[in-house]
Amino acid sequence: MPRFAANLSLMYTEHAFLDRFEAAAADGFDAVEFLFPYAFEPAEVAARLRRHGLAQALFNAPPGDWDAGERGIAALPDRVDEFRRGFTQQALPWLRALRCPRLHVLAGVMPEGMPRELLERTYLDNLRWAAPLAAAEGVTLLIEPLNPRDVPGYLVRRQQEAHRLAADTGAPNVKVQFDLYHCQIVEGDLATGLRRWLPTGRVGHIQIAGVPDRQEPDAGEVHYPYLFDLIDALGYDGPVGAEYRPRAGTSEGLGWLRRWRAGQE
Repeated sequence: MPRFAANLSLMYTEHAFLDRFEAAAADGFDAVEFLFPYAFEPAEVAARLRRHGLAQALFNAPPGDWDAGERGIAALPDRVDEFRRGFTQQALPWLRALRCPRLHVLAGVMPEGMPRELLERTYLDNLRWAAPLAAAEGVTLLIEPLNPRDVPGYLVRRQQEAHRLAADTGAPNVKVQFDLYHCQIVEGDLATGLRRWLPTGRVGHIQIAGVPDRQEPDAGEVHYPYLFDLIDALGYDGPVGAEYRPRAGTSEGLGWLRRWRAGQE
């Protein structure tokens, strides 16, 4: 049975951020993820995880100016020093404090007129630089393809691109984040994608949401119960991040999870 992690940046927004940990635990989650923790104190967030018996599954490296529309800087040639400072001074201390085993390294949006080859080379150089630092902490670095509707101009859009980049780093702790929501929008054929990529051992994290509206996974065009069974059958034993925006209250919208758990008993 997949182990689900609640994404506290999108879910439980009816609560203040630090109160979302308790709400997720009360609904039966044993793991959480979120986009960024950097506005808080590491000890404060770590205490919430311990208090409620939660594991931290994932968060993202510093993204640049998120509010201004930046979606990562790891592929930007003029931001290399900034990326590496953020990695060592922010991401690594947070990974240690939360005992988090995964970090998504956002590539960024392609600047107009800049050659793709230069952006990919910069991204690879930064991942190769960061990989041994992460490995020393027991951390896997992740590359996630993002769809162009939600993130226009993002460098990595398809699973095949992400797997190529991960392999080109030469680092075994650089893997791919397989978000079924983004993949359905760009590529479709999710079951075939899971059958192709999960056996490679290069998928380090899975995320889900309903398509097309990024709501609960029982809404929209994707039949998730079938995919959950397939994920199990393929032997994936990592967390599955529920990264969606609830239609109404988060707890009220967890019927999909209750039905799935009941069906596994």
